[in-house]
Amino acid sequence: MKKLIPTLVCSAVAALFPALASASCGAAFCTVNTNWTSETALADAGNAFDLRYEFINLNQPMSGTDTIAIGQIPHHHDEVRTLNRNVVATWSHSFVGGWGVSVSLPVSERDHIHVHNHHGAKLSENWNFTELGDTRVTGRYQKALLADPLKPALAGVTFGLKLPTGRTGVANDANSVAERSMQPGTGTTDAILGAFYHQKLTASDIAWFAQAQYQHALNTRSNYKPGSTFSADIGLRRGLTERLGGLLQLNAVRKGTDSGSEAEPEDSGQRTVALSPGLSYAIGAQTQVYAYYQHALYRKVNGVQLTADRAFVVGVSGQL
Repeated sequence: MKKLIPTLVCSAVAALFPALASASCGAAFCTVNTNWTSETALADAGNAFDLRYEFINLNQPMSGTDTIAIGQIPHHHDEVRTLNRNVVATWSHSFVGGWGVSVSLPVSERDHIHVHNHHGAKLSENWNFTELGDTRVTGRYQKALLADPLKPALAGVTFGLKLPTGRTGVANDANSVAERSMQPGTGTTDAILGAFYHQKLTASDIAWFAQAQYQHALNTRSNYKPGSTFSADIGLRRGLTERLGGLLQLNAVRKGTDSGSEAEPEDSGQRTVALSPGLSYAIGAQTQVYAYYQHALYRKVNGVQLTADRAFVVGVSGQL
């Protein structure tokens, strides 16, 4: 029976869409991997979708691996909080012969507060906006490795681009433009390359996968270039009842420092490892809802950055 099985993934060790992402200001997307099924599990030609909502509250300043108080290490801006509420929609199509394409589009509601230290005065500044982010268009090629119906497996590669569809000059009511790391888009076109392995163990109702991905900006936009990211995911789903499944992922991310005169290289770049347990529930033969709780196990940031101890993801995925 055809089913999409959202899994728990050991998301990016060094990676892409920041898992419990941290940045100087804190634009963040959760690294729980819910797209892998819609991108890789379609053995036959057809369409699939994934729609997810993420809640990530970056309210813990860190320096290196240490948690610190707001303003403990003097900066021009003392970051206080960035609340990220994201909706990410993904459509995927598989063609005959193992080829496929996916399009992912995020919309972010972001609420950011920091303290501007200006000649001894502490001025509170904030931004609150809902904006379209950068679109990702990726192709893939996959091939079956094992024909055993009890443990079918496939492997493949992914390749594509992140396109600069998000704005880079969002300002607040005082007409102050937000830092580039907090903007809805980076302004750059990024290359994406990856590889994956997926297997179902039919007898024990288990499916698992591993995936790695690298993203690198191909250009600089308005004196800003985001750091490269590398992600590695591993996750599994175990059937608990006919409709209910237990999910578990390990997510790790490594992001390089941003560059350019509009960047903050001393306060960008990070490494994160997170554990993401969850549940999925089939509401039809080809559709299911899911929820994940992501908890940071390890964080190391350059300079001073906002981080989140946890993140939450709920969504629905299926075949069309």
